[in-house]
Amino acid sequence: MSLTQRIKLAQELHDGIAQDLVGLGYAIDSLIAIEAQEPKRASLRALRFDVSALISKIRSEILELRESTVHDLPINSQVDMRLNLNRIFNEVITNAITHSNGSCIEIVISDDGGGGAYEKKNHHGMPGLVERVNAIGGQLNINSDGQGTRITISLPMAKQ
Repeated sequence: MSLTQRIKLAQELHDGIAQDLVGLGYAIDSLIAIEAQEPKRASLRALRFDVSALISKIRSEILELRESTVHDLPINSQVDMRLNLNRIFNEVITNAITHSNGSCIEIVISDDGGGGAYEKKNHHGMPGLVERVNAIGGQLNINSDGQGTRITISLPMAKQ
C-alpha cells in the first residue's frame, strides 16, 4: 500500500469509524447516567468498556498507518482540497464543541481574491448561507471588496 493510500485510510478511519464509536460511547454514557436498575447499568458499562477498547484498537491502527508518513504531500486537485478542508473543519469544529467548554465559536474564512461575495439574482449560495447561519442562532458578517473576501460566522455553543 502506498504512503498516500495509508494516509487516506488513516484519515478515513479517524473521521469515520473512530468518530462514530466515540459518539456511540457518549450515547452509552448518557444511558448509564439515566438507568436506575443496577443490572442494566452493569451491562451498559460492560458495553462501554468494549466500545472504548475498539476505539483504542482503531487509534492504534491509525497510528501504525501514519508511521513514517510525509507531512507535506501535494493536494492532487480542487476536489481533494475541498474534501480535505471539509474534514479538517469538521474535526476542528467537533473538537471545539466537544472539548472547549466555551460559550461561542467563531469561524473566519478569508481570501485574497477580487471580492464579489454578495447576493446575486438567480444565485442561491449566499441566501442559503444566511438562512443556515440564522437557523442555528448565529451571526454572519461578510466583507468583500477588491482586496478579497472575509466571512465571519459567530455561533453560540449549546452546553453539553
